Amino acid sequence: MTLPPELAAEERRIREVAAGYGLDFFQTVFEMVDWKEMNTVAAYGGFPIRYPHWRFGMSYDQLSKGHAYGLHRIYELVINNDPCYAYLLKGNSLVDQKLVMSHVFGHCDFFKNNLWFAPTNRRMVDELASHATRVARHVERQGFSEVESFLDSCLVLENLIDIYALYAPKKARPKPQSAEEEEAPQRAPVRFGAKGYMDRFINPPEFLDEQQKKIDEEKQRPTRFPERPERDVLLFLLEHALLKPWQRDILGMVRDEAYYFAPQMLTKIMNEGWASFWHSRIMTRDILAPSEIVDYAERHAGAMVVQPGRVNPYKIGIELFRDIEERWDKGRFGKEYDECDDRERKRKWDTGLGLGRPKLFEVRRIHNDVTFIDAFLTPEFCDDHQLFTYDFNPKTGRKEISGRGFHQVKAKLLRSLANAGQPVIEVADANFLNRGELVLRHRHDGEDLNPGYAQETLRHLQRLWGRPVHVETVMEGRKRRFSFDGKENESSDL
Repeated sequence: MTLPPELAAEERRIREVAAGYGLDFFQTVFEMVDWKEMNTVAAYGGFPIRYPHWRFGMSYDQLSKGHAYGLHRIYELVINNDPCYAYLLKGNSLVDQKLVMSHVFGHCDFFKNNLWFAPTNRRMVDELASHATRVARHVERQGFSEVESFLDSCLVLENLIDIYALYAPKKARPKPQSAEEEEAPQRAPVRFGAKGYMDRFINPPEFLDEQQKKIDEEKQRPTRFPERPERDVLLFLLEHALLKPWQRDILGMVRDEAYYFAPQMLTKIMNEGWASFWHSRIMTRDILAPSEIVDYAERHAGAMVVQPGRVNPYKIGIELFRDIEERWDKGRFGKEYDECDDRERKRKWDTGLGLGRPKLFEVRRIHNDVTFIDAFLTPEFCDDHQLFTYDFNPKTGRKEISGRGFHQVKAKLLRSLANAGQPVIEVADANFLNRGELVLRHRHDGEDLNPGYAQETLRHLQRLWGRPVHVETVMEGRKRRFSFDGKENESSDL
């Protein structure tokens, strides 16, 4: 549904104000939807069409009940696409709609200009519609239960990708040797050209014998497959698992969608913080009428509220962007500022540099959440916002504050954001014990795997691999291996 005249006029006004501040976005299309349509789109991850699967229905049911019971309300949805599509909820007040449109233009600028979004598919609406059609075709041929069951397994494994692979040079995949190549003459010790009477001095027999011995040892040494650990587990399964063509097609779709959403996982704090920063700036300085200020303040505060035990990306993101703007406007960076030990002097520090706005756009362009926090979280920011870490105390049975130190807070926050908060899992061996069994290895970073999740993941992984599968990890300081052979789970110490 197109926008009514009043909202269309406000949309044009907000667009002009946003562009005046320097925001640069794709064409943005706003659609008016009712709450049922909004919940449907939200259940589909922001897209109007997806393939049929029960998890979308479960998500819709949760969203619908939350709306009916007044537990939550979806105010905005926007898609990283060209053009960007955004949804406005029918029945919202005018101040709500203006707030959402201001927020959306911030997101659209981030999608277009942040380097971590550069490799993403900008026609994903069409791509997902194609995925839905292809899955429907497989359902017709294979049966709904068969396809849905296989989709279940693929979706359980969808986070087993190399989340940074989009930004690395494409590696040529090694091709299997042909029969002719396998029968080709084998490597021999290197001989240097020399005249006959000098040969025994230039190419000493004992040296050649030593080199030949090394070559023979290398031939006898069992080769590991893959030669190096592979972080993109889904790609490894696509290339080496014994899948039927329709199964390979579905797994490829799930992998493509996982990589599309990866930049959003890597930039959640920055993306929401950037959109919140600009909706706050645009609304309070240019768009709000005096009579709308209280309503706006209530909506804005609701988005910024911090729940116990959670990091609100809207709150920490907007406050860090505000802090960056103030620091670069007042020159609160550099060697002289960092070496100043006078807290009061640093609080009043103001060189009138005025570089806040350019710095904001530079940060928006090149950083993700990890580098953003690493570069711009400061001791002063932690103190001003009373940040702390907490841990579970087994003596009291409660979660309690464990520290307020800057380095402790920063380290824990960065650890929670590394690899988008997902454990790093690699393919270590695809021919374990020379029986074609698959071994994954967890790169332990201080956080143990959840045993229940690990065992359930192995059940679905075994379905795709077709042989026993294992994952090696560290739990409570001990090396452990979890296994599934197609019938039962096992765990053992290493």
